[in-house]
Amino acid sequence: MERKFFTSESVTEGHPDKICDAISDAVLDEIYKTDPNARVACEVACTTGLVLVMGEISTECYVDIQKVARETIREIGYDRAKYGFDCDTCAVISAIDEQSADIALGVDKSKEAKEGKGDGLDIGAGDQGMMFGFACNETEELMPMPISLAHKLAKRLTDIRKQGVVNYLRPDGKTQVTVEYVDDKPVRVDTIVISTQHSEDVSQEQIAKDLKKFVVDEIIPAHLMDNDTKIYINPTGKFVIGGPHGDSGLTGRKIIVDTYGGYARHGGGAFSGKDPTKVDRSASYAARYVAKNVVAAGLADKCEIQIAYAIGVAKPLSVRIDTFGTEKIPVAEIEERVNKVFDLRPASIIKMLDLRRPIYKQTSSYGHFGRTDVDLPWERTDKVQELK
Repeated sequence: MERKFFTSESVTEGHPDKICDAISDAVLDEIYKTDPNARVACEVACTTGLVLVMGEISTECYVDIQKVARETIREIGYDRAKYGFDCDTCAVISAIDEQSADIALGVDKSKEAKEGKGDGLDIGAGDQGMMFGFACNETEELMPMPISLAHKLAKRLTDIRKQGVVNYLRPDGKTQVTVEYVDDKPVRVDTIVISTQHSEDVSQEQIAKDLKKFVVDEIIPAHLMDNDTKIYINPTGKFVIGGPHGDSGLTGRKIIVDTYGGYARHGGGAFSGKDPTKVDRSASYAARYVAKNVVAAGLADKCEIQIAYAIGVAKPLSVRIDTFGTEKIPVAEIEERVNKVFDLRPASIIKMLDLRRPIYKQTSSYGHFGRTDVDLPWERTDKVQELK
């Protein structure tokens, strides 16, 4: 037997980086409500008492960015000064410019269209780069088990705070799960780490007791835990100062949390605040869509796909599939079927997944993939029969 361990982490929506992701995507959603053809690259930085919204946006509509930022911060739960960050009193500074005309030149009309080879789906990729998608049959949602459980713990931590089940919790928090594998199959949870911001007037013993009962026991299946499973709750002993008061935040700084928890490769591009002409976002979603359908179709137990683009060119430079030896038919045949079923040009991805609509804020926390609490088009397995 080959025994190994793998660890992934997640963070709650009150983490400073996730506040920034949420504001970036809230701005994108607000614009998309009235202008689905807008070009948006919105990034946010935050620290004690300050939110800076910056980036490049080309749109015909007006958006009250300050209002969007304050409402998003309020929804997360930073609504009073004693939390060290307050939606009503923090400064919100906006520094927005239009998208570069040089970039627009390549996106508006692809290289193929300029050469007379367009077919109506002829926008160019908004940047060069490579994007990865992944799926495996470790969980019902076809995600690696460590990141799946870490996200669920983080979401549960937020839910019990917002529902008032535990009234001393504050918005910032982190979770981490280590899973033990035997012969590449997950067999048990070895370690759970939860760090949560809390009020000053609660003991660590009370926090540990409540989080074990209301978070761990509610989320981690009993058959995955045993007497050797280690649970660490607030291991530093205190977590009162949190959020932007404890650490500055920045959009796009949690790309591993957003994807597969380090279990699969990552191309390096962030998602939040970007409209789908940016292949960092749309092609990563498409890659997950492809990989998930390949696994759901039973063609492999694991599937990772890499797609590469050149700025201004519609057709991918390369599409590569790796099944890590778990394929049920030859990988070359899987690649052939994928290329036949999926059109991975940016405009085709946008059409296939219906991406020009306000669906992005809900993805800014608890992962962009494997979500069962929201309806995301790239999580559907509607191409299974075609692949079969």
